[in-house]
Amino acid sequence: MSQYLILCVDDERDVLDSVTNDLASLEEHFVIEAAESVAEAREILAEAAADELQLALILCDHIMPEDLGVDFLIELNRFDITAKARKLLLTGQAGLEETVQAVNHGSLDYFIAKPWQGETLRQVVIDQLTTFMIAHDGNLMPWVRVLDAERIMESISNNRLNYSDD
Repeated sequence: MSQYLILCVDDERDVLDSVTNDLASLEEHFVIEAAESVAEAREILAEAAADELQLALILCDHIMPEDLGVDFLIELNRFDITAKARKLLLTGQAGLEETVQAVNHGSLDYFIAKPWQGETLRQVVIDQLTTFMIAHDGNLMPWVRVLDAERIMESISNNRLNYSDD
């Protein structure tokens, strides 16, 4: 099932370590990568594409030395390989204008303010991954024990009803 990538981007190593630690329970089912810059994130995405690893979710800080997270999330929508991914802004410094810009460009699925609670982050990520899988994975049954089982089962049920109507 590890054909999907979760990418965490933040210029502060402590933040990356904390995020990856909070998401460690998902490592059995997802490849979790951390990047300390947008340039490094681009390299990871290129390697993932070469390995046929699909980006399912990206958590990105906004204020970084060379790039703004919102700009990077908007950029990801320009490419077929990354456009479908769920995009989360994880920051304590994004202003309202930047956040609105990301939402209006369809580049932001969720905003998480720093500091965050580990369980809250995990639940948001699970919810966003559930949304991604329902939309993009044809075999949902394996995800029942990993993601939001109720939503996955409801989607499976709805898909069966749709097929029986045909």
